[in-house]
Amino acid sequence: MDVLHTAVWIDDVDSVMEFYCEGLDLERTRDFVGDDGVTNYYVQGEAEAEIQFKHDADRNLDLEPSGIDHIAIGVDDVESTLERLVEGYDSEVVDGPRRIERSNLLIAFVTDPSGYVVELIESLDE
Repeated sequence: MDVLHTAVWIDDVDSVMEFYCEGLDLERTRDFVGDDGVTNYYVQGEAEAEIQFKHDADRNLDLEPSGIDHIAIGVDDVESTLERLVEGYDSEVVDGPRRIERSNLLIAFVTDPSGYVVELIESLDE
């Protein structure tokens, strides 16, 4: 068994794809319109797991993330990624950056264009 993807609703495809693909260097792997008329966009990093973004222009979304605490993304440098996202994508810093001593990680939390919280995780093990 394996985790394949997580699906979240979005209302602005362009800003979300720019944030995740340009801001976080993830790759847009595919997109398609399902039988229900909903367009599905997928992004992924080096691992096999993907994030699926669901968009329906006719659907009125209340994007208060229901039950989703955050989306975790591994990055090479938390501080430079955080700076890039805040300056280039109007992300708001929710927490951090701060070091997690027991795991030797540097983490920070920011918002994406849809208001979801994204945890940036840098391994400090060299």
